[in-house]
Amino acid sequence: MAAGGHETEAKFYVRDLDRIKLHLVELEAHLTAERVLETNLRFDLPGSPLRAEGRVLRLRRDTEARLTYKSASDNEQGVLSREEIEFVVEDFEKAKQFLEALGYQKLVYYEKYRTTYELDGMLIMLDELPYGNFVEIEGETIESIQLTADKLNLDWGTAIATSYTALFERARNNLKLSIQDLSFAEFANVRVDAAYLGVQAADV
Repeated sequence: MAAGGHETEAKFYVRDLDRIKLHLVELEAHLTAERVLETNLRFDLPGSPLRAEGRVLRLRRDTEARLTYKSASDNEQGVLSREEIEFVVEDFEKAKQFLEALGYQKLVYYEKYRTTYELDGMLIMLDELPYGNFVEIEGETIESIQLTADKLNLDWGTAIATSYTALFERARNNLKLSIQDLSFAEFANVRVDAAYLGVQAADV
């Protein structure tokens, strides 16, 4: 998350994540977080009012557990900018029970592997999802994010202005899947091309 409780980032679908990683090493980017499995629970109230307004309430577990709120996002030139409030919670299961006691229900469960680098003050996340691989670049301004994308030879015109869970909905609808969770186990025998996600590869 960027400083000041505001998140500004761009997301790109890539075919060759290892090549991006090699390029980061060549650029002498600093590895700030080793590859780790994230498990995420997104919550909403009955009727999904948060999703209808573009807001997010998420409980995540990787090396620790964190509760996150995100406001509806502004989209400018493929860059999403939104308010973000995030803090560490001591116990993932108790946090889940707390939200459920308040009437929140699981909207979706999703997994991803994430490796994080820092380059010139920018955060670069290499994300492995069950349906494909992505690069997220987070920074203070659109210009700085675009400059970093250029350094990584990513096509700016392919930036994805939507969430991983929205891409999951596209894949599920286009492939007519009955899968409820975005997990590696559920997608073990499912092939997902970029067309089913409605995206283009940025590393052509």
